[in-house]
Amino acid sequence: MEPLVRHEGLVAPLDRDNVDTDAIMPKQFMKSIARTGFGPYLFDEWRYRDPGYYGKPAADRTPEPGFVLNRQRYAGASVLLAPRNFGCGSSREHAPWALHQFGFRVLVAESFAYIFFNNCCNNGLLPVRLDAALIDRLMAAVEALPGYRLRVDLAAQTVTPPDGECWRFDIAPALRTLLLEGLDETGATLAFGDAIRAFEATHLERSPWL
Repeated sequence: MEPLVRHEGLVAPLDRDNVDTDAIMPKQFMKSIARTGFGPYLFDEWRYRDPGYYGKPAADRTPEPGFVLNRQRYAGASVLLAPRNFGCGSSREHAPWALHQFGFRVLVAESFAYIFFNNCCNNGLLPVRLDAALIDRLMAAVEALPGYRLRVDLAAQTVTPPDGECWRFDIAPALRTLLLEGLDETGATLAFGDAIRAFEATHLERSPWL
């Protein structure tokens, strides 16, 4: 994965509480065993008026013009703004895969579902928690000001809006390290490969019956 140290991007507001993972990545698109190709189906049942299936060409679809990600002013957004309990529901990793492959690198919300939060960090997507008052301010500002951007600095754990104000956010050190170094949990474990092999060799010497 690509390391994420700092990111600045256009913000798209999704003003809905309790957005679940089936809305983010509907179940009918989870038939593929690959970890790629899910971006086009992000929020599929909200983005389109017609039923979709994996592999259906975008040219054959009927977009829902009122949905936020179909509005031209948010084209190319890489920061998604939401209120409470984003990513609730099932633990499917396809949800952060779809968000990342669509082009998002940072999610900003008042709160996230626990498993979803960790899945994001394991897949190169930074979830940032800010308090409710700041989320409300951001929602209003993004709607009022076309082209609204945020600068997010994971190294400093800060979010900076266009006016230069600076807000701090918290993230567990282990998850922060994964994102800064561009690793998932498997990659982080493999970094200790020599120590693991040394332990295995010593362990077998002490317990040869294993």
